[in-house]
Amino acid sequence: MINERKSSPLALVPFAVFIVIYMGAGIILQSKGVEMAFYQFPSVVAMMIAVISAFAIYNKAGIMENFSIFAKGAGNEDVMCMLMIFLLAGAFSTVAKAMGGVDSTVNLCISFVPASLLTVGIFLISGFLATATGTSMGTVGALVPIALGVVDKAGLSLPVVMAACLSGAMLGDNLSMISDTTIAATRTQGVELKDKFRTNFLIALPAAIVTCVLLMIFGRPETVTAIEGIGSYNIIKVIPYILVLALAIIGINVFEVLIIGILSAGIIGIFYGDFSGLEFAGHIWTGFQGMIEVFILSLLAGGIAEMTKHYGGLNWLCDKIGATFKGKKSAQVGLCALAAVTDVATANNTVAIIVDGPMAKEIAEEYKIDPRKTASILDMFTCIGQGLIPYGAQFLLIAALCEGRVSPMDIIPCNWYLFLLAIFAILSFFVPAYEKLTLKGEWDFENNCVKNEAK
Repeated sequence: MINERKSSPLALVPFAVFIVIYMGAGIILQSKGVEMAFYQFPSVVAMMIAVISAFAIYNKAGIMENFSIFAKGAGNEDVMCMLMIFLLAGAFSTVAKAMGGVDSTVNLCISFVPASLLTVGIFLISGFLATATGTSMGTVGALVPIALGVVDKAGLSLPVVMAACLSGAMLGDNLSMISDTTIAATRTQGVELKDKFRTNFLIALPAAIVTCVLLMIFGRPETVTAIEGIGSYNIIKVIPYILVLALAIIGINVFEVLIIGILSAGIIGIFYGDFSGLEFAGHIWTGFQGMIEVFILSLLAGGIAEMTKHYGGLNWLCDKIGATFKGKKSAQVGLCALAAVTDVATANNTVAIIVDGPMAKEIAEEYKIDPRKTASILDMFTCIGQGLIPYGAQFLLIAALCEGRVSPMDIIPCNWYLFLLAIFAILSFFVPAYEKLTLKGEWDFENNCVKNEAK
């Protein structure tokens, strides 16, 4: 007997419940003047309410039947791999920071920036730091205080410099091998980190180059003076970041890359007396703890995604979206809109990717969109959305560090890189030669790999 193809909008209600609760709480708290309003209501609690709603909607199937479906999604191989990578990435980031890697990286980069190229230098340093550490928030937190001092000494435009910090952080977070957004995007689409990096890089590179030109023109200091008061740095403490980046790019397995990164950062930290062996273990555990929220969120979202698929939600969505799409190109534009809108709703690019991932994969398979491109779209356009919403965590952190000297609405028009990234991404859909350049080899949808790599 042939199973009937299920198609029902009701199966999408749990995700809608999550977005409404998460976004609604943020809007209400924002209206009351609460700081970091969109980060006060725990995303995990909102997702748990969504899980309960999913079980309630299909209560006729029975709790155990629904739990079996839910557990299948939560325990999916891709979800499990993603969770392990999250933990290792958190451990590496924490250990490397504890041994002074972030401070050394920032101070090293600042020391080599010519005074006449300060704004461009801040953009590039922010990009490198975010790529190395995998966190836009950490980059903003580390770099903005230094950038503020540079602004005051060199007579730079504060909105332009803060936009350079934020845009560079989004550039690096988008490309980083250890960013939770990259991990979520690649695992939900079933592609390798290095393949997504190449596709993403060839779209981000021209946008970054044009941004540098604009910053050279509009971000020059009124007076060219040497930067004073730069902190000390130790080149050895930068090595773990470079090592992780290089090993990931050449194609070493991500688990091996992160373990090597953790061990190298730990050995350097112990050698220089930044922490003891016991404290090294403690920093690893602290790194694990820092990923608990996204860890649990991913488990719950994986379970809901499987229920949504089982009860026909993804089929319904693809059918409806398919009615508006005319083909592969318009479907890719639709994925861009889906990613950006979800990020605007959740104010969290990792959450947005986790929510959109299963739906995006279904759409990509329907329209034969290369999953390397789909992963890049999800990561790029959630980063673009995150960098253009004034209530995003990065903007709120900048505002706090600047003590009210600049508002998000001053910075947003200067986020030239994000606008350019969107333009070059869309060009990669409609210019055949550019699309071919960004994708090395043709994707084999039957074997889920590049055709010349199929076994």
